[in-house]
Amino acid sequence: QVQLVESGGGLVQAGGSLRLSCAASGLTFSAYNMGWFRQAPGKGREFVGGITYTGRSTGYADSVKGRFTISRDNAKSTVYLQMNSLEPEDTAVYYCAAKMGSWSAIQNDYRNWGQGTQVTVSS
Repeated sequence: QVQLVESGGGLVQAGGSLRLSCAASGLTFSAYNMGWFRQAPGKGREFVGGITYTGRSTGYADSVKGRFTISRDNAKSTVYLQMNSLEPEDTAVYYCAAKMGSWSAIQNDYRNWGQGTQVTVSS
């Protein structure tokens, strides 16, 4: 049974930083591309960024490029989302997701999802 568990969310002031973690179990983590998505209140879920199974390549939404960084530790079956220079517009529930095959920014391509962690950025 595949499980993805996010952690590290919380309340932070604008300009601050947070690091989210997503611990995976029940899958061969090193074979999965990982994505981060978020859903703000009253909005649909959107792509934040992703990382290939090797960790060699990453991709980001324009809204977070230069501020967020995704990394992974395959030995720990964990993917990270380092968020710097946070803005109130970054307030959302953040989800990690896993998929095999080619890397994708499309949420429907991901079969496995975590339960999400809340990030709130105050102005």
